[in-house]
Amino acid sequence: MEYNFKNNKIAEMRKEKGLSQRQLALKIGTSQANLSRWEKGLNEPSIIECWKIADFFDVSIDVICGRKEY
Repeated sequence: MEYNFKNNKIAEMRKEKGLSQRQLALKIGTSQANLSRWEKGLNEPSIIECWKIADFFDVSIDVICGRKEY
């Protein structure tokens, strides 16, 4: 199976919660620039950062990485 972070759901979930990139970045302990790159699929968060995002949205890491629907 090939993994491609470009299908991630971070932006979609963030917008559903009514959060700006800056607000979410502060809540998960990263920069707005990092979050922007993750949402665009330009960079990938570390496993620790994926856990933080998944915990915040109460979903599995598979959802964060675009592997499953939520």
